[in-house]
Amino acid sequence: MDVFGVDIGGSGIKGAPVDLERGDLAQERHKVLTPQPATPDAVADGVAEVVGHFDWSGPVGITFPGVVTGGVTRTAANVDKGWVDVDAGKLLADRLGGLPVTILNDGDAAGIAEMAFGAGRGRKGTVILLTFGTGVGSAVFIDGRLVPNTELGHLELHGHDAEKRASTKAKEDEDLSWHQWAHRVQKYLAHVEMLFSPELFIIGGGVSRKADKFVPLIEGIRAEIVPAELQNNAGIVGAAMAATSR
Repeated sequence: MDVFGVDIGGSGIKGAPVDLERGDLAQERHKVLTPQPATPDAVADGVAEVVGHFDWSGPVGITFPGVVTGGVTRTAANVDKGWVDVDAGKLLADRLGGLPVTILNDGDAAGIAEMAFGAGRGRKGTVILLTFGTGVGSAVFIDGRLVPNTELGHLELHGHDAEKRASTKAKEDEDLSWHQWAHRVQKYLAHVEMLFSPELFIIGGGVSRKADKFVPLIEGIRAEIVPAELQNNAGIVGAAMAATSR
């Protein structure tokens, strides 16, 4: 059975039908740029454009870069502050012509997919997925059970939100070398490890395609560190999975 997944990010909105038996995209994904400013109405238009590209008429799962409880978006770090306390589930369902919509945290969606179909499959104990992109998303699992909305990218590190120093946006904005950026990621992982003592870190987001350039440079972390197997499609797959558990 195919279900539609949409991943709202700070720079792009991408989506595709997902084959939930394989845990992979059923068709090549369609992407539009995230509008600036990323207001609720503007982003909803982008989501409608992505879903409409496929003439989709079934359930839709949608990720959001922030805390989501009961379909309401509670924080908005990398999109417009107008998202705070918006009933995003209703807004997006209305914009999609009444299609059934499930909305969840973007890191949680990526983690759900990786635990089912990717690098976390069959792993017990504490597993933490971290997605590096415009910000840093997170998903924490204990014996396969999700602790939702952890948002570990906003841990304080050297007086800053960790994602302001360790995201791939920070790497690009500051023109950091792989060595320089890996050193920042290492400090961030050490901080997260001190708090949670995970057995496994899964590194996701678009940069996971280039894991060989920075993961070997990270030292002093006890936990195993592996790239996400679904790479940057994990959010789309996880969103679609969530839409089936309504």
